[in-house]
This record gives sequence, structure tokens and C-alpha cells, in this order.
Amino acid sequence: MYRLRRKAIRPSPSILSFAFFLPLLMILVFSGAHPARAQQQRPRNITIVYAGTSSNQAPGWVAYETGIFRKYGLEVQLVQVTGGPKAVQVLTSGYATLAQVPGPSVVQRSLQGGDVVLIGALLNTMNYQLIVDKTIQRPDDLRGKSLAVSRAGSSSDFATRFALDKYGLAPGKDVSIVEIGTQPERFSALETGRVQGVMLEVPLTLKAKRMGMKVLADLQMLGLEYQAAGLATTRSLIKSRPEVFRSLMKAYVEAIHYYKTHPRESMGILQKYLKIDDPDALRETYEGVGLTLVPERPYPTLKGIQMILGEMAASEPRAQTAKADQFVDLTFIKELDDSGFIDQLYKSRPALASTGARSGAAASKEGPAAKSAAGAQDKRKQPIAAPAKPSTAGTQEYTIQSGDTLARIAQKYYGDVMKWTRIFEANKQTLKSPNFIFVGQKIIIPLDDMASGPASGSSQ
Repeated sequence: MYRLRRKAIRPSPSILSFAFFLPLLMILVFSGAHPARAQQQRPRNITIVYAGTSSNQAPGWVAYETGIFRKYGLEVQLVQVTGGPKAVQVLTSGYATLAQVPGPSVVQRSLQGGDVVLIGALLNTMNYQLIVDKTIQRPDDLRGKSLAVSRAGSSSDFATRFALDKYGLAPGKDVSIVEIGTQPERFSALETGRVQGVMLEVPLTLKAKRMGMKVLADLQMLGLEYQAAGLATTRSLIKSRPEVFRSLMKAYVEAIHYYKTHPRESMGILQKYLKIDDPDALRETYEGVGLTLVPERPYPTLKGIQMILGEMAASEPRAQTAKADQFVDLTFIKELDDSGFIDQLYKSRPALASTGARSGAAASKEGPAAKSAAGAQDKRKQPIAAPAKPSTAGTQEYTIQSGDTLARIAQKYYGDVMKWTRIFEANKQTLKSPNFIFVGQKIIIPLDDMASGPASGSSQ
């Protein structure tokens, strides 16, 4: 018999090589060759906490609701907590990556040795307007009257004292300060005549105006820089995950742009989170905060942080020697700004959003009134204001509107914020200082270097 022998079939070297490298090739095709796609397929999960429900928090809501966070590879969970100190505590515990919080909470925790720092800004002034009853026509009319605050040392107390100081009025001597409580309680005290003035935030200001009460001034008019709200994290997280914060900063900057240029959608988001059904109140909130106060370039304000340190110095010795720059890390916003990313976003701007937000730059080099316009050097269009009326030869009469500063008016008429001094000199008989202006006040605009009205490229 013949025994059949089976010849072993061995794979050729070429087949063996292909079989060996096929898995590696697949890995290269689906990951190595397309890193951006692989990154999108692996979103980075982070938690962002925000302190309370106010319009200051809107940029985070916008980034979440519009999908901008996901656009930059971030799968975000938004968590609301009560109060800035609690939000900072949650952040430093390791539960959250970022916190939208009031500046004082960050400064206080850092002074106590906490590893927390501001990397961006949401609001670089206080969102307060000084609302007075019908008998008050100008700041001097407040002499002998009473103003309501929530409690001594609160933000409303600080804002009230700041305004009185700007107007040359002494709290406790010229004007009484009464501790009453919450905003609704303070508003009720004004309504019933118990006090003659109170600091209110939008949209409650709209209710006051509907009742015939007067807006005497708002805090941005008086040049107040204050870190009312910002983006906080820890230095240890920045060191370990810098790429996450680069993505976060892009998302926030783009969300701010969307917020300012998509009014209908943005007001819908405000309505969802603030639970406001009144269309006029929504618009008041959107225009009064979103368009006017939220900075396009969200740098924290060093001057505003120094203001917080001064406020804390009486009870916190470490605040007396601290410097504002130790509480910020500007790495990511500066990188983004220098790259041209922000300029490109605003290169083409819808007309409705052309209302010149305060830039909130970290430092300002202008004079007193120009500083109060924080960012007015950016020659974008300014808030709509009442047109000036012809007056004496070579001048025009202008009525101060909410949000005005001499620098903003100079930008409007001369195209140069530094020419605010020309307006001040023309009104020295009625202006005690560059910041002594109030809503409804009439001033003279010199016509030198003017054609026949506001400078070209700025809105009336």
C-alpha cells in the first residue's frame, strides 16, 4: 500500500506580512491618520458648576444649549449650586473642572490658601442701576434721603457707597443707608416711600421704570470695574489638563459671540433658565447685560480684583498686601486673543448686536473717564442713544443715556475715546468730575473735528 503524505501548506512570506500588519494598518487609518476625528470620538467629560441663577451665568448656558461645548470635544455636565463660596468649595474638592462664580469668592478662597484662580471673565462690573422715586431729579436731591441695601458689607451696600462717593455724598451724613433685605423687599420699600432709592438689577429695573421711577445712574456709567463674575479653576488642573482649558476658552468666547449676535435664540435660553415669561423683561435682561456688559474678550479685570481686595482689607489682613495678578491666569485667553480667533468671530457682525460691549481688558491705559469705558478703544458701534440737538454756535446739546461715559460719547462723536477731555472741558461748570454724570443730564458736545454728528462707523 501506498501511504499518502500530506504536504504542509505554509503561507507565503507576503501573506504572512499582510496578516501581521493588517491590524496595525487599521489602527493607523482610524486613529493615527485622523487624530482630530479620534479626538471627536472621545469627548472629554467635565463638570461645570455655576453659582445661582442670574443673567451673569448666560455664556455657560449658551455654550451648553447650542452644542458649542461639544464642538470643541467637551461633554459638559452643568450643575447649579447656591452661592459663590459653595461653588468654589465644590471646585476645589475635585468634583468640578470649572466654576462660574463671583470674583470675591475666588479671592477669599485664594487668600485662605486655596488652589483656585480666575482664567476668564463673565462680568467686569456690577449689574446694578440706582433707581430713585419721582422726586429725585439729580444726585444732589438725595441729600437727607434714605437708600436701601440688603445688609452692611453686601454687594448692594458696596455699590451704593461707591455711587454716593462718585457724587460727592457721604453715607450716614448726607444720605442714610437702611438695611432691608432682598431685592424684592428693597423694591417694596421704595414703592411704599420708606426709602427714596435702591440699587436694582435687570429685569426688576423694568418694573420700576414702568411705575414711573427714574434710573439715576448705573454702575458702569460711574466707571466701576469689579469682578462680579468669572471663570475659575485650580492651578493643579491647569497644569495637568491644559488642553481642556484651551478648548473651554474657545467654547466660552464663541458662546459669547453667539449670545451677542443671536438675540432671539439667546433670549429663549434666558427664558429657560431664568424662567421669565415677560418678553420686555427678557429683552431688558438681554440688552442690559448680554449686549452691554458681557465682555467680548473675557479678560478678568485686575482693577476690579484690586477693588475687591480693598473691600476685604478691613477684615482680612492678607488682602492688604495682595496684588490682583496673583488671582488670575491669563494664559488661555491671551493665547486665543493673540491668535486672532476673537477678531475673526467679530469680523462680520449683525447690526442688532452692534452695541459695543465692555471689553473687560485686564488693564487700561486711558484717563479717568476713558477707563470707565473699559474697552471703548475698540471702534465698534456703541449703544443706541438719543440724538444730540443743536445748541449754541459750535456745539450740540446731548442728553446722557443709561450706559454712557464721557469716553463712550467721545468715541461716538470723534471716533477717539481719548478726546473725552474735550467734552469735560466744555462742561466744567456743570460737571464736578469726569464721572459725575447721570441719566437725563444735558451736556454740551463741542463741534470741533466733527462733521455734523457722530463719527462715521458709529451708531446713533
